Amino acid sequence: MTVTAIAPGTIIGGIDTHADTIHVAAIDPWGRQLGDQEFPTTPTGYSDALEFLSSHGQVIGLGIEGTSSYGVGITRAALAADLTVHEVLRPERAVRRREGKSDPIDAYQAAHAVLAGRATAAAKKADITALRALHNARRSAVKARAAAQVQIGQQLITSPVRLREKYRNLTSARLVQALGSCRPGNHADLEERLVLTALKSLAQRHHALTKEIAKLDAELTSLIEQTAPHLLHLHGVGNYTAAQMLITSGGNPDRLRTEASFAALCGTAPVPASSGKTTRHRLSRGGDRRANHALHTIALARMRNHPPTKAFVKRQRDQGRSTPEILRLLKRAIAREMFKQLTRPHQDLGIHDLRPARQAKNITIGAAAAALGLAPVTISRTERGQFVTPEVVSRYRAWLATA
Repeated sequence: MTVTAIAPGTIIGGIDTHADTIHVAAIDPWGRQLGDQEFPTTPTGYSDALEFLSSHGQVIGLGIEGTSSYGVGITRAALAADLTVHEVLRPERAVRRREGKSDPIDAYQAAHAVLAGRATAAAKKADITALRALHNARRSAVKARAAAQVQIGQQLITSPVRLREKYRNLTSARLVQALGSCRPGNHADLEERLVLTALKSLAQRHHALTKEIAKLDAELTSLIEQTAPHLLHLHGVGNYTAAQMLITSGGNPDRLRTEASFAALCGTAPVPASSGKTTRHRLSRGGDRRANHALHTIALARMRNHPPTKAFVKRQRDQGRSTPEILRLLKRAIAREMFKQLTRPHQDLGIHDLRPARQAKNITIGAAAAALGLAPVTISRTERGQFVTPEVVSRYRAWLATA
């Protein structure tokens, strides 16, 4: 912990943020309160807040709560004014119980956190706002679609016998398609007509959400291809997991100092869990849980269809390790790989010429997949940049050149 150096004529600011207002406080290097004031969350309010701080002296540090939420506006204004901004956590419950809770108190505590060196995290970057917005919209759409699918299944269980038997043996995709195009008005029975109306509504919602997810996927892929296309070339990394890695790294730039720091941020740093004659480690329960989930998704994908990973899993099982322990090792290794990709990115493989080259020779996806010994979906996803590995790209390009 580094304590801020004392220099006459300098001050430290603290800001407690809300949706409509921010409360700004100033202290001197000895911790004495200089004044506090409330401002609106508008461009004029942000400018007045910075002028209020400057009127007390030279600002050498500024602690802000929620630099990526309520405090994003004042954070951007402060960074544009070349101020050093630190992310401040809300006071602990014990501190609130001992010292009370109010906007001025919280603002002064934010300033004291910077002065004492407790607030060391850098402010969240604003250049990932668009990526986070698309990512959040896609995640909520996927959840809503899954909820609609569950509702359809549960509703069919309690539906009239004729409806239940008619749609019993359909797969999920065929069921949604059939219910979306059904005609409830053709049923004379009132219960059947109303239940089928509800099912059709759910199916149409499912279909609309599927189209929305596909559109968001295209936007995500396009944005990632502009910023970090090399991430999509890694085995098991799709646009959703790549976006989460970029959001995590962009929102915590101070945690990209070392590989170990990034692993701890993602919750993959091994935690000792030994006792007596047992020597082992377990997964960390801290860190960014969404980043941890992204690494978990990549690990599961590689365990299913990545030959080197499958061989690694077999060796670990032969040594007596359990699946959670193997996943811990895999996620730590993937975090190491991601750190290298995020800090020293590779060049784009240039996959956009693959589909035009195949279509120019009138080769179907099925024929290409059969010739390369791959699944058709792998060829399709490779051409679209959704499932890209350097080995597959090089083999596919070489085959197209001679086909």
